[in-house]
Formats: sequence, structure tokens, C-alpha cells
Amino acid sequence: MKLKSISKEEIETLSFDDLAYIILKEKGKKMKTAEIFKIICELQNLDEKAYENQIADFFTLLATEKRFIQLDKGCWDLKENHSIKIEQEEDEDLEEEIIHNEVDEEQEDNYLDETKDIDDDEPEDDLKDLVVIDENELEDEL
Repeated sequence: MKLKSISKEEIETLSFDDLAYIILKEKGKKMKTAEIFKIICELQNLDEKAYENQIADFFTLLATEKRFIQLDKGCWDLKENHSIKIEQEEDEDLEEEIIHNEVDEEQEDNYLDETKDIDDDEPEDDLKDLVVIDENELEDEL
């Protein structure tokens, strides 16, 4: 859908996020929040005061809308234009996690090998210092 093919009445009924989607789709490049919102304000005949009052809400809308992705230096683009890159990053994260888990397992195996040599057959005399007190003796002491 091209902006030029949309009537003024229809533009006024579209939400900010739908307009942002159309703008980014049509431009085909990343844009800053302020650039996108300026175009939206022009399309919907909003004045400078409305721009100032609503720019923060527009930013929040972009941040929470799943169709958009925030890039470096405050630029936004359509997430659909970056799906391959995101999948590659996820694959790299997964690969790093697998390597990390393999290292953990290796360390655990080494620890188990080291503890095999400990002789657990000797009885431990943890109770050698234990003193048994009769209830009557306890009452006498109080």
C-alpha cells in the first residue's frame, strides 16, 4: 500500500503504528523515530504541540509493536527486513550456550574423577563428642 494511494480520510483513521509500517515499507530503509513521526504528523495534520506531546508515546508504541525493530543510533526498521540476521544471532547464541554446557559437563566429569579417589569406607566419628543428658539431669540444671 502506497501513501499516495490512501485518501486523506483513510489516513486520519489509521493508527500511528500502521502509518509507521507503511512509511518504513515504502521508504525501504531505516529511519529515526523523529523522522517517522514528523511524516505521520504531516499526514494527519497534527501541529508541533501534538508532535511534542505524543513523540514519547509513539516511541513506546514502536518499542512494543512486534512489527518493528530498533537498530543502532535510534533508528527503526521493519522486523521482516531483518529476520535472517536475527536467526543468525539466535544460532550464535545457541552455539555459545552449547559450548558453555559442554565445558560445564567436562568440569563436572573432572570433579567426579577427582572425588572417586576419596575413601568413603572409613566410618566417620561425627558423634564422638556427643553427650547424652537425661531429662532429670536437665531439669536439675535449670
